[in-house]
Amino acid sequence: MKKFFLLLLMTFISIGCSSDDDTIYDYIGTWSGTYEGSDKGVWNIVVASDGKVKGTMHSDVNNENYNISGNLSTSGELNASIGLPSDGDFKGTLTTDKTGNGNWSNAVPTPTRTGTWKGEKK
Repeated sequence: MKKFFLLLLMTFISIGCSSDDDTIYDYIGTWSGTYEGSDKGVWNIVVASDGKVKGTMHSDVNNENYNISGNLSTSGELNASIGLPSDGDFKGTLTTDKTGNGNWSNAVPTPTRTGTWKGEKK
């Protein structure tokens, strides 16, 4: 009986202590940073508990704001669109270390502009 109890206890401990469980809760909150390339500026997004992402990009070159909207997976993969309707992409990875980076593109105004972004959780 003691061996069975010990085996059961060890099973629950190993299940309860698993650190490989990806969860959206590691990413919920406000993230911000900079972007550069054929345009440059700052960006800010908020990750909700359902994985939806909303925010803005502000162009220092054109002095314009662009909407960012999309989704974040439980593993931190960001897949968002720029503009309403979609005129570009804002894609990359957010980490549990509270950093993120990726690529962006925006077709408005023409010609299409592209580059990279980086940031962190606030």
